[in-house]
Amino acid sequence: MKTVFRQSLLILTLSVLGLSLSFMVSVLLFMDSLYYEINTQNLRHAARLMLPFLSGERPDRFFKDPETQAPGNWPAELPGPFRLTLIGSGGEVLADSRFPRETLPNHGDRPEVKAALEGREGSARRSSASLGTELLYAALPVYPPGGTAEDPPAGVFRLSVEVPNFWRRVSGAALPFLFTGALFFLAALTAVYLFSRSLSASFARLVTIARSAHASSADTFPRTLNSPRIICKAEEFITLEGALMSMAVELSSRIETARAEGRRLGAILDGMSEAVFAMDEKLFLHMVNRQARVLFGINENTGARPLSLLEATRSTELEEAAKRVLAGKEFEELEILCHTAAAPRRFRVFASSLRRFPRAAALPATGTGNVKAGDPAEDPEKSPGGVVMVLGDITRLHKLEQVRKDFAANVSHELRTPIQVIKGFAETLLDSPLEDTEQLRHVIGIIEKNALTMENLTNDLLSLVSLEDERSSRPGMEETALEGLLEEAAGSAGFRAGEKKIRITVRCAADLCAKINAALIVQALVNLLDNAVKYSPPSSTIWVEAERRDQELVISVRDQGIGIPAEHLDRIFERFYRVDRSRTQDPGGTGLGLAIVRHIALLHRGVVEVESHAGEGSVFTLRLPVFDP
Repeated sequence: MKTVFRQSLLILTLSVLGLSLSFMVSVLLFMDSLYYEINTQNLRHAARLMLPFLSGERPDRFFKDPETQAPGNWPAELPGPFRLTLIGSGGEVLADSRFPRETLPNHGDRPEVKAALEGREGSARRSSASLGTELLYAALPVYPPGGTAEDPPAGVFRLSVEVPNFWRRVSGAALPFLFTGALFFLAALTAVYLFSRSLSASFARLVTIARSAHASSADTFPRTLNSPRIICKAEEFITLEGALMSMAVELSSRIETARAEGRRLGAILDGMSEAVFAMDEKLFLHMVNRQARVLFGINENTGARPLSLLEATRSTELEEAAKRVLAGKEFEELEILCHTAAAPRRFRVFASSLRRFPRAAALPATGTGNVKAGDPAEDPEKSPGGVVMVLGDITRLHKLEQVRKDFAANVSHELRTPIQVIKGFAETLLDSPLEDTEQLRHVIGIIEKNALTMENLTNDLLSLVSLEDERSSRPGMEETALEGLLEEAAGSAGFRAGEKKIRITVRCAADLCAKINAALIVQALVNLLDNAVKYSPPSSTIWVEAERRDQELVISVRDQGIGIPAEHLDRIFERFYRVDRSRTQDPGGTGLGLAIVRHIALLHRGVVEVESHAGEGSVFTLRLPVFDP
């Protein structure tokens, strides 16, 4: 970008150079014209002097009969650069001091000859076809004896001379001339430079004041410009500097205040857990906070065009809510499901109007909250305003509420059957005669079995709640040999496995140890083995294996059971989730076993995985990191 100094220096330098060149060229052209004009006048004067005294005789006798004249009567060749030519009234050359007349063409078309034949003195400057050099010509009319100017000329007396070229004549003085011109140009350029520099420095001073007002704070700004540097002492510059200094101090103070407010508002907005959008009347965003950018994957550098609400959130429900607010509604409150950058989330939305609120001041742009500001309205006071929208993420609350409802429904469902059975058989017991011992034993056995089911459900619920409660004390981890734990879990499930003639095979290195909570690992393995026995056919085999792979402890339980369809694999670790009650005649259990296994794995900073295909058995795997959690 060109500065004032460069522009003014360039313009004035070109002007001085142009004027200097124009002056020098004009002088040279004038001298060239004057040079040839003076030489032409001198040649005419010489011709007029030479005409009556050439050889002491008048030359008009040559025009009568040039063939009869003796050669001795024609003067010898003229000395110096002069050439004399006598031309007849028809333009034919009668005599020439340098060439035989037979060799010369007709000269009737020569301009000086035409003028002389018309009774006027003629002159010309051109390159001679005979000599091949540039000559000056002067031609005089020759009248017959006793003739007057009214009579037609008998011929033409022409005198010519070779004149050196003007530029060759002045070439000797060219160097001093150019040197003087260069000195003049340098002097003018120095004056131009000093003037341009003073003008540029004055403007630079004013620009520095303007920039310092924006870059400096209100208290440090006056000290940054305490020494005046206006070089051009024009009254306009001095007055303008004073006015600009006063305006800059006031502007600097206001900018500092606005920046502080902007930083405070930006910190407040970025510290909010809710997503905040501020938009104009056309629903183009001019401010979003950090949470909104994270949730919806909005990039701060969105290009030259401002981002619309629909483009940022991809939600037509939010757009419609904003339009309703713009249409006249003071605020809008709703609950929507919105697809964010990570996953679908549920939001509680509050939208409010910004009536007659200047767009530039509605929500100051901060370093972290600004997306892209639209063009401000020409008259902010008449602006129709915009919309500010706050989105509170209630996804977790909604999930917890849904879990609470599902939990209540599942617990009620799981307890309903044993309660109904106990109630029914209690009534049967009351109505039956006490003497029927067998009937009493049968009824009491069923009541005991359902009471045990309720007890197991209660115990599993308490265990699950304890594992999920982060405020409860965490169980300690101790270095424990894995082989004994696997044998203990296999022994606990051995009774039910023996009823179905199922063999449980344990594979584990005797020296394999890990820092774990032994009781929880045994509980997880018992739950997995209990499911494996429950859903495996009689006389099959179940493998319990443990090994170390890199930095992981891998414990797996593999069976040859009925397997799990692929569509259920993602949900089997949920509370009370059952694939299909009709898949086994003895489902038993509480529906919380796999959920407990999952939480035990999480407690050890690990994961539980399942690989299964319908009819091909299942493999449940615990992957626990080998370090002190």
